[in-house]
Amino acid sequence: MNDLITVLRRMSQFAVVLGLLGLTGCAHITTSELMKQGATLSPRTSTYKDLSLLPAPKGKIVASVYNFRDQTGQYKPSPASAFSTAVTQGATAMLSQALNDSGWFIILEREGLQNLLTERKIIRASQKQPNTPINNTMELPPLLSANVLLEGGVVAYDTNIKTGGTGARFLGIGAMDQYRVDQVTVNLRAIDVRSGRILTNVSTTKTILSQEIQTGVFKFVEYKKLLELEAGLTTNEPTQLCVQAAVEAAVIHMITGGLKNQSWSLDNDADQNNEVIQKYLNEVPVIL
Repeated sequence: MNDLITVLRRMSQFAVVLGLLGLTGCAHITTSELMKQGATLSPRTSTYKDLSLLPAPKGKIVASVYNFRDQTGQYKPSPASAFSTAVTQGATAMLSQALNDSGWFIILEREGLQNLLTERKIIRASQKQPNTPINNTMELPPLLSANVLLEGGVVAYDTNIKTGGTGARFLGIGAMDQYRVDQVTVNLRAIDVRSGRILTNVSTTKTILSQEIQTGVFKFVEYKKLLELEAGLTTNEPTQLCVQAAVEAAVIHMITGGLKNQSWSLDNDADQNNEVIQKYLNEVPVIL
């Protein structure tokens, strides 16, 4: 009986060793494949699906976004960098893309407004000269003005909201799992340009998960012969995608909030029962 237990124990240890070697091999293959991959379109989160499934508005809203910036002042922890920011500085582009993808807004260029005005000056100057290029012969129409001004930004980035893990080791064989949760918060508000009244004001939060899994074997195979094997895997949810998800959720909440207070309306009143509309209308903040 003791011999059987010994054999089974050695078989289990051998299986763990093979598993570790397999995990290491898979990681190596995956790394090799990733190095060969070219550029691809950025992945999208589940909020993008909700954004694309919104019903049509009665009329698209002409809106402008001047700056949707990082207001957290957070930098990456040392020793990574003392100057690199923890949050993407491209939130304005993310918001413009989310507004456009929703199908509810006509977005006016305001972040690069000075560049736009410079190009228009160049066209007007060339029209006064002989041999005007054919693409500059038509008179410039006036620029559109916005009905709604969108303001806000990334207002909070909190690290180590929750940390934890589990681990166990028996007869030199062990495994460990650790995780950390960060949190990013964005604020978005829609302002009536004519009156200055805030039509809707919403804040959304997205968690950022980091996880590390490690396994290892530490055994004396023979006298003065030590076997030590380790394998691990770390996954970090991209901060950029989490900010984008929070921005997209804020846009949907802003749209549904405007429907609720009748700042704008749906093209078809029956779409009030749309699954996405009801999902976000019925969502309430968590009370801590």
